[in-house]
Amino acid sequence: MWIVFKVNNTEVHNMDEAARKGVPGKFVALTDGVTHYDEAGLAAAKTIVLIHGSSVPYYIWDNTYSSLVQQGFRVIKYDEFGRGFSDRPDVAYTPELYRRQLFDLIKSLHVNAPVALAGVSFGGAVVTDFAVHHPDLVDKVILVDPVYNFKSPGVTESIDNYLLTLLLEKQAAGQADDFKYPNRFPGWVEKYRPQTTYKGFRHALISTKYNYPAAVIKSNYRKLNAQQKDVLLIWGKDDKVVPFSFSDSLRAILNVQFLPIDDAAHLPTMEQPTIVNQRIVSFLKEQPGVATAK
Repeated sequence: MWIVFKVNNTEVHNMDEAARKGVPGKFVALTDGVTHYDEAGLAAAKTIVLIHGSSVPYYIWDNTYSSLVQQGFRVIKYDEFGRGFSDRPDVAYTPELYRRQLFDLIKSLHVNAPVALAGVSFGGAVVTDFAVHHPDLVDKVILVDPVYNFKSPGVTESIDNYLLTLLLEKQAAGQADDFKYPNRFPGWVEKYRPQTTYKGFRHALISTKYNYPAAVIKSNYRKLNAQQKDVLLIWGKDDKVVPFSFSDSLRAILNVQFLPIDDAAHLPTMEQPTIVNQRIVSFLKEQPGVATAK
């Protein structure tokens, strides 16, 4: 068993200064480690922070990032701990850890509050949790095919780590399943693989499954609804990762402006960028408090 693990283990590098040499973007030391981020736009402009999903780093937002900068917003994207070129702290990946990273980043960059937050997939849980715990820092929330129901792991973390070691290449290849038309995004899987070679990547993914309860995610959606903030929900109708039917479940507990996207799967921001980016821009330019409708 150990030999099989050793042969299949791709995590052979340390995420350190040498690993980050020549990497695009910026880096900042926060409470729990170094965070890889990028930002553009005038400091005085309205700020929107883009949060990626469970494993694909901040480049998942590249298209929307550029579009929003062109529209005059200050835009920030970053790699959550354990992903991309951010540190991989050897800790439990709890809601508190993700919340603290975002809070520290906003403070370190001297962002003018309130900000808008946008989260795709698991990032939807992160932005919702942050808005619930720091309501004064957030005025608008954008959820793109957000996670709704985490399945409880059926094995121990150590066994899960062993299994993921064997299945990591399958997981990398599976990133193409986020698209309805994967052939339109050549190189997507290859872009994912480098982060899997740095120690702590598997731990981040697995620890999140064990330490970010589904009950907390659903509870936070209800708490966000009580805050009566402006929320835009975007969902690809052909999503197989977080099925489109979950949009009905979420809208039953959270009042939103709803934008269903035809001919798109889990990443409508990439498969239908013109429609999605235009709607995000108009949503951000609306005066806070505009009535939302289910």
